[in-house]
Amino acid sequence: MTYQRHTAPRSLPGPDDTLRQTLPNGITILVRENFASPAVVVNGYLEVGAEDEPRGSFGLAGFVSDVMERGTRRRPFDQLYEEVESIGAVFGIGSGTHITSFGAKSLAEDLPLLLDILSDVIRHPEFPERQVEKARTEILTDLHERAHDTRRMASRTFYELAYPETHPYHWSQLGYPETISAVTREDLADFHARYFAPKGMVIVVVGGIKAESAAESIGDIFGDWDAERPERPLLPEVPPLAERREQRITLEEKTQSNLVMGWPGPARRDRDFLACHVANTVLGVFGMYGRLGREIRERNGLAYYVYSRIDGGTGPGPWRVIGGFDPSRVDLGLDLIVTELRRLRDERVPDDELHDSHSYLTGSLPLHLETNEGVSRSLLNIERHGLGLDYLLRYSALIHEVNTDDVQAAAQRWLNPDAFALAVAGPDHSDSALAAAEAEELPADDAPGLAPSGGDL
Repeated sequence: MTYQRHTAPRSLPGPDDTLRQTLPNGITILVRENFASPAVVVNGYLEVGAEDEPRGSFGLAGFVSDVMERGTRRRPFDQLYEEVESIGAVFGIGSGTHITSFGAKSLAEDLPLLLDILSDVIRHPEFPERQVEKARTEILTDLHERAHDTRRMASRTFYELAYPETHPYHWSQLGYPETISAVTREDLADFHARYFAPKGMVIVVVGGIKAESAAESIGDIFGDWDAERPERPLLPEVPPLAERREQRITLEEKTQSNLVMGWPGPARRDRDFLACHVANTVLGVFGMYGRLGREIRERNGLAYYVYSRIDGGTGPGPWRVIGGFDPSRVDLGLDLIVTELRRLRDERVPDDELHDSHSYLTGSLPLHLETNEGVSRSLLNIERHGLGLDYLLRYSALIHEVNTDDVQAAAQRWLNPDAFALAVAGPDHSDSALAAAEAEELPADDAPGLAPSGGDL
């Protein structure tokens, strides 16, 4: 493969300065050189996740990825981390619905050893009984904490309301106390042996190393892996919500209620995604969290924070409005959210407001690419969703092509102000009269910090 090296290390990654190869066993390699940095970042994923769990074994994929980090057949726990720390490296593995991700960082000169460690952890985990039990205790503790966290309970309940039980998004990736308690060491080892395989795996390396050298090291270390996994069935369809689905979870001794409302949104490859991305920026991202932040928090003082987020992804990820409210003011805030949704659907976005959102989206792109980690994540996202290596070069034009008609059409297709999933977690509303009175005197600038927004490039 031939490619041209780009002389400006901070220029946008593209096909001329990013090496891309696919090994015979199905592993795709992407490498971009950056000799301004002495380090290398390795990121990647395998096609295995919660989607592959047997029904009733929720949390199994995440349990597997957790224990994989705790020792291999060649490297027991202590030896593994002694080797990692001896070169000043870091690494980690995490499981999602569709993929298991991994990441690592070291000096460029230590890349071959870092790749060998990653290969060992990914291909030959030992699942030692002692580490299995330690991981189980940690997961169960996290589940206990989730049950008493208003943000996490509102989020978890939203997914249960928005997605049918036949779809993996309905279920918790972390699992539930009863499913985690039932997992055995053999379950972990069997899941790994059945589903971890090289086909569809992607490895991205960015940093101070020659692209050909990095690709050769990956081929030497991962090229002999020949495991296979079963084919996945197609994801079940997710029908649009036809009515308002609501659940309120009472968590006593809390002073704030958290709200999550929304809909199943477009997948990342959906033709509407960029229009929805721009619409979401207008609704709850730009400036102090868009129209939602301006109307609900700044002008009316009803929320500690409020913003919107569109996830995209392999399947129909959610399009959500997320906020933190005084318990007595949730319904007032909800009314204003619905008002803003109707305005986005019924009225064309003014040209100056659309221009501001365009400028924000394109102007923030370089910030995402200032580090090796940012470039690596962007390349991984591009490969994952088949956007093409020239995507970042086309990104500004693609965003500016989204016009007011596109934004309105996206809002009309995806945002239904009469049919949505709504989850609220917090204290009993009847006990919050005093807090409501105090909230009347709370200046907006003194409210708790705002949460970050999201969305793919």
